[in-house]
Amino acid sequence: MAELRTEEEQLEAIKRWWKENGTSLIVGAVLAGAGVFGWNAWQDYQANQSAAASASYQELLDLSSREQLDDGARARATTLVDDLAENHDGSLYADLAQLLDAGLQVKAGELGAAREALETVIEGSDDGYLVGLARLRLARLQSAEGNHDTALATLDGDLPEALAAQRANVRGDVLIASGQSDAARDAWQQARSLAEELQQPLYGVELKLDDLGAQEATL
Repeated sequence: MAELRTEEEQLEAIKRWWKENGTSLIVGAVLAGAGVFGWNAWQDYQANQSAAASASYQELLDLSSREQLDDGARARATTLVDDLAENHDGSLYADLAQLLDAGLQVKAGELGAAREALETVIEGSDDGYLVGLARLRLARLQSAEGNHDTALATLDGDLPEALAAQRANVRGDVLIASGQSDAARDAWQQARSLAEELQQPLYGVELKLDDLGAQEATL
């Protein structure tokens, strides 16, 4: 009988404990399950978003590689750029889309729109390398518009070391366009030295230096 009372007491104790704590255990289990489900759902959502952005960017890349775009293709490219900017803001794909858009705008003769696309990358991207590329392209665009001093100021902005040779090369192009041949030669020579130091191919610099020397020899 003593054993029976002990078992009954244990059962009553378990019932009391469950009455006091059972609800919180159930809630905790539900929340834990919801957390796992929510995390998996979030992971799936992110994967789907990434796949969608990749597909849009690939289509835009294909369009930008064409020599010419008809009105329909140009409108499609604009839609893709806008979609990446709105639905994937802050992603690498959105930044790359702006760089491609700048090239498309230059082809279309819309230099103002090209400038805006490049400035969007410079001001909004967290990727230093892409910001550097945008600066180089913006400087070329500004120089082509005759704004050589503005282009040189753009080149003075922050650029990663990996783009140092390209910066010197573009600086040389801007200087020669503004009639400063001696300074252009120095910039191109610096570009050549930096490219060798960084073990990077930099095409066209030797030809520019040779052409500059030939021009000066005929003066």
